[in-house]
Amino acid sequence: MADQPLGVRSCSVAAALDILGERWTLLAVREISYGVHRFARIAAYIGLSRDILADRLRKLENAGIVERRQYSEHPPRHEYHLTEAGRELLPVMLALREWGDKWAVDEPATELRHSCGHALSVLRTCRHCGEPVIHGSLHMVAPTG
Repeated sequence: MADQPLGVRSCSVAAALDILGERWTLLAVREISYGVHRFARIAAYIGLSRDILADRLRKLENAGIVERRQYSEHPPRHEYHLTEAGRELLPVMLALREWGDKWAVDEPATELRHSCGHALSVLRTCRHCGEPVIHGSLHMVAPTG
């Protein structure tokens, strides 16, 4: 890829960052994935003002990552739940957490444990051959089909 002609690359990472690439957006996704569904609780756990959170949740809803579900008619109140697209962010969130635990904090505040009881360590392997995914094993090609 480094040998290609210079120019802005069209890329799925850039497109994903257009939707998710802001701190408060990913923290809202984190809280919803933890089972925190109500607006006030999401705001309290991430320390964000109501107007900014409302904007981020609206953008996530428009992008199909969260959906609102009404839980009260009087007054109208909604909960926020991850859609299939939102649930598929789990590997991204786990990778960010693992990287942050290693490189961004002196000591992690919490530890994730798998249902087997052991501390979670995410493996990145090719689902076809089972080999580890590392920089040297990746090659960029044009999509087929």
